[in-house]
Amino acid sequence: MVDLKTQYEKIGQEIDTSIKSVINSTAFIKGPEVRLFEEELQDYLRVKHVISCANGTDALQIAMMGLGFSPGDEVITTNFTFIATVEVVALLGLKLVIVDPSPDTYTISVDEIRKAVTARTKAIVPVHLFGQCADMEAIMELAGKHGLLVIEDAAQATGTDFRFSDGATRKAGTIGHIGTTSFFPSKNLGCYGDGGAMFTNDDELAGKLRSIANHGMKVRYHYDDIGINSRLDTLQAAILRVKLKYLDRYNASRRAVADYYDKAFAICPAITTPHRADYSTHIFHQYTIQINDGRRDELKKYLEERKIPSMIYYPGPLHMQEAYRFLGYSETDFPVTTELCRRVLSLPMHPEMEHEQLEYIASNVLKFFEK
Repeated sequence: MVDLKTQYEKIGQEIDTSIKSVINSTAFIKGPEVRLFEEELQDYLRVKHVISCANGTDALQIAMMGLGFSPGDEVITTNFTFIATVEVVALLGLKLVIVDPSPDTYTISVDEIRKAVTARTKAIVPVHLFGQCADMEAIMELAGKHGLLVIEDAAQATGTDFRFSDGATRKAGTIGHIGTTSFFPSKNLGCYGDGGAMFTNDDELAGKLRSIANHGMKVRYHYDDIGINSRLDTLQAAILRVKLKYLDRYNASRRAVADYYDKAFAICPAITTPHRADYSTHIFHQYTIQINDGRRDELKKYLEERKIPSMIYYPGPLHMQEAYRFLGYSETDFPVTTELCRRVLSLPMHPEMEHEQLEYIASNVLKFFEK
Protein backbone atom coordinates (compact mmCIF):
# COMPACT_ATOMS: atom_id res chain seq x y z
CA MET A 1 0.00 0.00 0.00
CA VAL A 2 2.98 2.30 0.67
CA ASP A 3 6.67 1.99 -0.22
CA LEU A 4 8.68 3.75 2.48
CA LYS A 5 11.83 1.82 1.57
CA THR A 6 11.99 3.23 -1.95
CA GLN A 7 11.16 6.68 -0.64
CA TYR A 8 14.01 6.41 1.87
CA GLU A 9 16.45 5.29 -0.81
CA LYS A 10 15.82 8.52 -2.71
CA ILE A 11 16.37 10.84 0.27
CA GLY A 12 18.39 8.55 2.50
CA GLN A 13 21.53 10.66 2.59
CA GLU A 14 19.59 13.68 3.86
CA ILE A 15 17.72 11.56 6.39
CA ASP A 16 20.91 9.94 7.66
CA THR A 17 22.60 13.31 8.04
CA SER A 18 19.64 14.70 9.98
CA ILE A 19 19.51 11.70 12.32
CA LYS A 20 23.26 11.77 12.91
CA SER A 21 23.15 15.48 13.77
CA VAL A 22 20.62 14.79 16.53
CA ILE A 23 22.64 11.88 17.90
CA ASN A 24 25.77 14.02 17.92
CA SER A 25 23.94 16.79 19.77
CA THR A 26 22.36 14.32 22.27
CA ALA A 27 19.38 16.72 22.46
CA PHE A 28 16.86 13.89 22.17
CA ILE A 29 13.97 15.58 24.00
CA LYS A 30 12.78 19.04 22.92
CA GLY A 31 15.94 19.59 20.90
CA PRO A 32 16.26 22.52 18.48
CA GLU A 33 15.00 20.41 15.56
CA VAL A 34 11.55 20.32 17.16
CA ARG A 35 11.28 24.10 17.25
CA LEU A 36 12.69 24.42 13.73
CA PHE A 37 10.23 21.88 12.36
CA GLU A 38 7.31 23.67 14.02
CA GLU A 39 8.42 26.97 12.50
CA GLU A 40 8.86 25.48 9.04
CA LEU A 41 5.48 23.77 9.17
CA GLN A 42 3.92 27.06 10.33
CA ASP A 43 5.33 28.75 7.23
CA TYR A 44 4.11 25.95 4.96
CA LEU A 45 0.59 25.96 6.40
CA ARG A 46 0.43 29.76 6.77
CA VAL A 47 -0.70 29.40 10.38
CA LYS A 48 0.55 31.28 13.45
CA HIS A 49 1.19 28.32 15.73
CA VAL A 50 2.18 24.67 15.30
CA ILE A 51 2.38 22.74 18.57
CA SER A 52 3.94 19.32 18.13
CA CYS A 53 3.08 16.30 20.26
CA ALA A 54 3.58 12.54 20.43
CA ASN A 55 0.88 11.38 17.98
CA GLY A 56 -2.33 12.34 16.23
CA THR A 57 -4.58 10.87 18.90
CA ASP A 58 -2.89 12.97 21.57
CA ALA A 59 -3.34 16.00 19.33
CA LEU A 60 -7.11 15.48 19.32
CA GLN A 61 -7.24 14.89 23.07
CA ILE A 62 -5.10 17.92 23.91
CA ALA A 63 -7.22 20.06 21.59
CA MET A 64 -10.39 19.09 23.44
CA MET A 65 -8.71 19.58 26.82
CA GLY A 66 -7.53 23.01 25.72
CA LEU A 67 -11.02 24.12 24.75
CA GLY A 68 -12.29 23.42 28.26
CA PHE A 69 -15.18 21.09 27.55
CA SER A 70 -17.08 19.64 30.50
CA PRO A 71 -18.36 16.06 30.94
CA GLY A 72 -21.65 15.67 29.09
CA ASP A 73 -20.91 18.35 26.49
CA GLU A 74 -21.85 17.08 23.04
CA VAL A 75 -19.28 16.71 20.27
CA ILE A 76 -20.45 15.94 16.74
CA THR A 77 -18.23 13.95 14.38
CA THR A 78 -18.50 11.46 11.56
CA ASN A 79 -19.28 7.76 11.80
CA PHE A 80 -16.89 7.04 8.92
CA THR A 81 -13.40 7.60 10.31
CA PHE A 82 -10.54 5.98 12.19
CA ILE A 83 -11.34 5.21 15.81
CA ALA A 84 -9.00 7.90 17.23
CA THR A 85 -11.47 10.63 16.28
CA VAL A 86 -14.16 9.24 18.56
CA GLU A 87 -12.18 7.54 21.32
CA VAL A 88 -10.81 10.81 22.71
CA VAL A 89 -14.36 12.13 23.05
CA ALA A 90 -15.31 9.08 25.09
CA LEU A 91 -12.11 9.17 27.17
CA LEU A 92 -12.80 12.77 28.24
CA GLY A 93 -16.34 11.95 29.36
CA LEU A 94 -17.94 14.00 26.61
CA LYS A 95 -21.10 12.92 24.81
CA LEU A 96 -20.26 11.48 21.43
CA VAL A 97 -22.74 12.33 18.67
CA ILE A 98 -21.96 10.66 15.36
CA VAL A 99 -23.51 11.38 11.97
CA ASP A 100 -23.32 9.99 8.45
CA PRO A 101 -20.83 11.22 5.87
CA SER A 102 -21.67 12.39 2.38
CA PRO A 103 -21.78 9.31 0.11
CA ASP A 104 -19.61 10.88 -2.58
CA THR A 105 -16.78 12.65 -0.72
CA TYR A 106 -16.79 10.33 2.35
CA THR A 107 -16.43 13.43 4.55
CA ILE A 108 -18.94 14.51 7.21
CA SER A 109 -22.33 15.64 5.89
CA VAL A 110 -23.16 19.24 6.75
CA ASP A 111 -26.88 18.46 6.52
CA GLU A 112 -26.46 15.67 9.08
CA ILE A 113 -24.49 17.98 11.39
CA ARG A 114 -27.29 20.51 11.17
CA LYS A 115 -29.85 17.90 12.25
CA ALA A 116 -27.67 16.80 15.20
CA VAL A 117 -27.05 20.20 16.83
CA THR A 118 -28.73 20.64 20.23
CA ALA A 119 -28.49 23.11 23.09
CA ARG A 120 -25.71 20.93 24.57
CA THR A 121 -23.55 20.81 21.45
CA LYS A 122 -20.15 22.39 22.01
CA ALA A 123 -18.03 21.31 19.07
CA ILE A 124 -17.84 19.80 15.60
CA VAL A 125 -14.94 17.56 14.56
CA PRO A 126 -14.83 17.29 10.76
CA VAL A 127 -12.41 14.70 9.37
CA HIS A 128 -10.63 15.46 6.10
CA LEU A 129 -10.83 11.85 5.02
CA PHE A 130 -8.53 10.18 2.49
CA GLY A 131 -6.88 13.51 1.60
CA GLN A 132 -9.83 15.79 0.80
CA CYS A 133 -11.32 18.54 2.96
CA ALA A 134 -14.79 18.43 4.43
CA ASP A 135 -16.95 21.39 3.41
CA MET A 136 -15.30 23.77 5.87
CA GLU A 137 -16.98 26.94 4.64
CA ALA A 138 -20.42 25.52 5.37
CA ILE A 139 -19.23 23.97 8.63
CA MET A 140 -17.73 27.23 9.91
CA GLU A 141 -20.90 29.11 8.94
CA LEU A 142 -23.01 26.58 10.87
CA ALA A 143 -20.62 26.68 13.84
CA GLY A 144 -20.75 30.47 13.92
CA LYS A 145 -24.53 30.45 13.88
CA HIS A 146 -24.69 28.19 16.94
CA GLY A 147 -21.58 29.38 18.77
CA LEU A 148 -19.74 26.07 18.31
CA LEU A 149 -16.03 25.30 18.28
CA VAL A 150 -14.44 23.40 15.39
CA ILE A 151 -11.55 20.95 15.66
CA GLU A 152 -10.31 19.75 12.28
CA ASP A 153 -8.94 16.22 12.10
CA ALA A 154 -6.49 16.74 9.25
CA ALA A 155 -4.39 13.62 9.85
CA GLN A 156 -4.98 12.41 6.27
CA ALA A 157 -4.82 15.77 4.53
CA THR A 158 -1.52 17.56 5.21
CA GLY A 159 -1.03 19.86 2.23
CA THR A 160 -4.64 19.91 1.02
CA ASP A 161 -6.03 23.32 0.05
CA PHE A 162 -9.60 24.40 0.81
CA ARG A 163 -11.10 26.90 -1.64
CA PHE A 164 -13.63 29.39 -0.29
CA SER A 165 -16.40 30.80 -2.45
CA ASP A 166 -14.60 34.17 -2.59
CA GLY A 167 -11.50 32.52 -4.10
CA ALA A 168 -9.39 32.50 -0.92
CA THR A 169 -7.55 29.31 -0.03
CA ARG A 170 -6.47 27.87 3.32
CA LYS A 171 -4.60 24.70 4.17
CA ALA A 172 -6.48 21.82 5.79
CA GLY A 173 -6.28 22.13 9.55
CA THR A 174 -5.95 25.93 9.62
CA ILE A 175 -9.60 26.92 9.21
CA GLY A 176 -11.23 25.78 12.46
CA HIS A 177 -10.34 26.89 15.97
CA ILE A 178 -7.78 24.06 16.18
CA GLY A 179 -6.44 21.67 13.57
CA THR A 180 -4.77 18.36 14.37
CA THR A 181 -2.62 15.96 12.41
CA SER A 182 -0.62 12.74 12.64
CA PHE A 183 2.87 11.99 11.36
CA PHE A 184 2.36 8.22 11.36
CA PRO A 185 4.80 6.72 8.81
CA SER A 186 2.18 6.04 6.13
CA LYS A 187 0.81 9.61 6.17
CA ASN A 188 1.53 12.05 3.35
CA LEU A 189 3.95 13.75 5.74
CA GLY A 190 5.12 10.87 7.90
CA CYS A 191 8.05 10.26 10.22
CA TYR A 192 9.73 6.97 11.16
CA GLY A 193 7.67 6.41 14.29
CA ASP A 194 4.83 8.26 15.96
CA GLY A 195 4.27 11.99 15.94
CA GLY A 196 1.51 14.59 15.79
CA ALA A 197 0.75 18.29 15.94
CA MET A 198 -1.93 20.92 16.51
CA PHE A 199 -2.45 24.17 14.58
CA THR A 200 -4.11 27.41 15.64
CA ASN A 201 -4.08 31.14 14.97
CA ASP A 202 -5.13 31.93 18.55
CA ASP A 203 -2.14 33.04 20.65
CA GLU A 204 -3.74 32.33 24.03
CA LEU A 205 -5.04 28.95 22.93
CA ALA A 206 -1.63 28.01 21.51
CA GLY A 207 -0.03 28.69 24.88
CA LYS A 208 -2.59 26.52 26.63
CA LEU A 209 -2.15 23.63 24.18
CA ARG A 210 1.62 23.77 24.55
CA SER A 211 1.24 23.78 28.34
CA ILE A 212 -1.14 20.79 28.37
CA ALA A 213 1.21 18.78 26.15
CA ASN A 214 4.03 19.46 28.65
CA HIS A 215 2.48 18.31 31.95
CA GLY A 216 0.59 21.61 32.27
CA MET A 217 3.80 23.66 32.53
CA LYS A 218 4.43 27.06 31.00
CA VAL A 219 7.36 27.61 33.38
CA ARG A 220 9.37 24.62 34.59
CA TYR A 221 7.90 23.05 37.75
CA HIS A 222 5.01 25.55 37.79
CA TYR A 223 1.76 23.87 36.75
CA ASP A 224 -0.98 26.10 35.38
CA ASP A 225 -3.03 23.38 33.72
CA ILE A 226 -3.75 19.70 34.18
CA GLY A 227 -1.67 18.23 31.41
CA ILE A 228 -0.19 15.12 29.89
CA ASN A 229 3.24 14.11 28.62
CA SER A 230 3.12 14.27 24.83
CA ARG A 231 6.28 15.18 22.94
CA LEU A 232 7.53 14.88 19.39
CA ASP A 233 10.96 13.21 19.54
CA THR A 234 13.81 15.33 18.23
CA LEU A 235 14.85 12.49 15.91
CA GLN A 236 11.38 12.43 14.35
CA ALA A 237 11.34 16.22 14.00
CA ALA A 238 14.65 16.07 12.14
CA ILE A 239 13.24 13.46 9.75
CA LEU A 240 10.10 15.51 9.22
CA ARG A 241 12.15 18.61 8.38
CA VAL A 242 13.68 16.70 5.47
CA LYS A 243 10.40 15.23 4.27
CA LEU A 244 8.50 18.51 4.51
CA LYS A 245 10.70 19.86 1.70
CA TYR A 246 9.34 17.13 -0.57
CA LEU A 247 5.70 17.19 0.53
CA ASP A 248 4.27 19.11 -2.42
CA ARG A 249 6.20 16.86 -4.81
CA TYR A 250 4.88 13.76 -3.05
CA ASN A 251 1.31 15.05 -3.18
CA ALA A 252 1.61 15.89 -6.87
CA SER A 253 2.83 12.34 -7.53
CA ARG A 254 -0.15 10.95 -5.63
CA ARG A 255 -2.52 13.01 -7.78
CA ALA A 256 -0.82 11.63 -10.90
CA VAL A 257 -1.40 8.09 -9.63
CA ALA A 258 -5.05 8.94 -8.96
CA ASP A 259 -5.39 10.41 -12.46
CA TYR A 260 -4.14 7.13 -13.93
CA TYR A 261 -6.56 5.08 -11.87
CA ASP A 262 -9.46 7.41 -12.71
CA LYS A 263 -8.83 7.10 -16.43
CA ALA A 264 -8.35 3.33 -16.28
CA PHE A 265 -11.54 2.68 -14.31
CA ALA A 266 -13.78 5.14 -16.18
CA ILE A 267 -14.84 2.34 -18.53
CA CYS A 268 -16.04 0.06 -15.72
CA PRO A 269 -19.59 0.69 -14.43
CA ALA A 270 -18.99 -1.54 -11.40
CA ILE A 271 -16.45 0.98 -10.05
CA THR A 272 -17.11 4.44 -8.67
CA THR A 273 -13.88 6.41 -8.55
CA PRO A 274 -13.23 9.04 -5.83
CA HIS A 275 -15.24 12.22 -6.16
CA ARG A 276 -13.19 15.41 -6.25
CA ALA A 277 -15.05 18.27 -4.61
CA ASP A 278 -14.76 21.67 -6.29
CA TYR A 279 -13.98 23.32 -2.93
CA SER A 280 -10.93 21.18 -2.11
CA THR A 281 -7.81 19.82 -3.67
CA HIS A 282 -7.24 16.11 -3.10
CA ILE A 283 -3.88 14.67 -2.05
CA PHE A 284 -5.04 11.03 -1.99
CA HIS A 285 -3.78 9.75 1.31
CA GLN A 286 -5.86 6.81 0.10
CA TYR A 287 -7.29 6.06 -3.32
CA THR A 288 -10.66 4.61 -2.35
CA ILE A 289 -13.10 3.25 -4.89
CA GLN A 290 -16.61 1.91 -4.40
CA ILE A 291 -17.58 -1.48 -5.82
CA ASN A 292 -21.17 -1.31 -7.00
CA ASP A 293 -21.98 -4.92 -7.84
CA GLY A 294 -21.62 -6.46 -4.37
CA ARG A 295 -18.36 -8.26 -5.15
CA ARG A 296 -15.96 -6.08 -3.15
CA ASP A 297 -14.66 -8.91 -0.98
CA GLU A 298 -14.25 -11.19 -4.01
CA LEU A 299 -12.21 -8.51 -5.74
CA LYS A 300 -10.00 -8.09 -2.69
CA LYS A 301 -9.28 -11.82 -2.59
CA TYR A 302 -8.67 -11.87 -6.37
CA LEU A 303 -6.08 -9.10 -6.01
CA GLU A 304 -4.39 -10.82 -3.07
CA GLU A 305 -3.92 -13.92 -5.21
CA ARG A 306 -2.04 -11.72 -7.69
CA LYS A 307 0.14 -10.14 -5.00
CA ILE A 308 -1.72 -6.83 -5.17
CA PRO A 309 -2.44 -5.37 -1.72
CA SER A 310 -5.67 -3.56 -0.96
CA MET A 311 -7.34 -2.36 2.22
CA ILE A 312 -10.86 -1.71 3.48
CA TYR A 313 -11.08 1.66 5.22
CA TYR A 314 -13.31 1.06 7.16
CA PRO A 315 -14.78 -2.45 7.44
CA GLY A 316 -17.37 -1.76 10.15
CA PRO A 317 -19.42 1.26 11.29
CA LEU A 318 -18.20 2.80 14.53
CA HIS A 319 -21.66 2.70 16.08
CA MET A 320 -21.67 -1.11 15.84
CA GLN A 321 -18.24 -1.61 17.43
CA GLU A 322 -18.52 -3.37 20.78
CA ALA A 323 -16.85 -0.53 22.70
CA TYR A 324 -19.41 2.00 21.43
CA ARG A 325 -22.66 0.09 21.81
CA PHE A 326 -23.31 2.17 24.93
CA LEU A 327 -24.22 5.03 22.61
CA GLY A 328 -27.51 3.26 21.99
CA TYR A 329 -27.59 3.45 18.20
CA SER A 330 -29.26 0.72 16.17
CA GLU A 331 -27.75 -1.03 13.18
CA THR A 332 -29.91 0.89 10.69
CA ASP A 333 -29.33 4.39 12.08
CA PHE A 334 -26.51 5.28 9.65
CA PRO A 335 -27.35 3.95 6.18
CA VAL A 336 -24.63 5.87 4.33
CA THR A 337 -21.86 4.65 6.63
CA THR A 338 -23.17 1.09 6.54
CA GLU A 339 -23.29 1.07 2.75
CA LEU A 340 -19.80 2.55 2.40
CA CYS A 341 -18.40 -0.09 4.73
CA ARG A 342 -19.80 -2.72 2.35
CA ARG A 343 -18.49 -1.09 -0.83
CA VAL A 344 -15.19 0.75 -0.32
CA LEU A 345 -11.78 -0.60 -1.26
CA SER A 346 -8.48 1.29 -1.21
CA LEU A 347 -5.81 0.47 -3.77
CA PRO A 348 -2.03 1.00 -3.49
CA MET A 349 -1.24 4.71 -3.40
CA HIS A 350 2.15 6.31 -2.84
CA PRO A 351 4.49 8.72 -4.63
CA GLU A 352 6.97 6.01 -5.65
CA MET A 353 4.57 4.04 -7.85
CA GLU A 354 5.88 3.24 -11.32
CA HIS A 355 3.90 2.96 -14.55
CA GLU A 356 4.37 -0.81 -14.73
CA GLN A 357 2.94 -1.23 -11.25
CA LEU A 358 -0.08 0.93 -12.03
CA GLU A 359 -0.68 -0.92 -15.28
CA TYR A 360 -0.52 -4.28 -13.50
CA ILE A 361 -2.93 -3.19 -10.76
CA ALA A 362 -5.47 -1.53 -13.04
CA SER A 363 -5.46 -4.33 -15.63
CA ASN A 364 -6.09 -6.97 -12.97
CA VAL A 365 -8.94 -4.97 -11.43
CA LEU A 366 -10.56 -4.67 -14.83
CA LYS A 367 -9.98 -8.37 -15.65
CA PHE A 368 -11.89 -9.28 -12.51
CA PHE A 369 -14.99 -7.49 -13.75
CA GLU A 370 -14.68 -9.00 -17.24
CA LYS A 371 -15.17 -12.49 -15.78
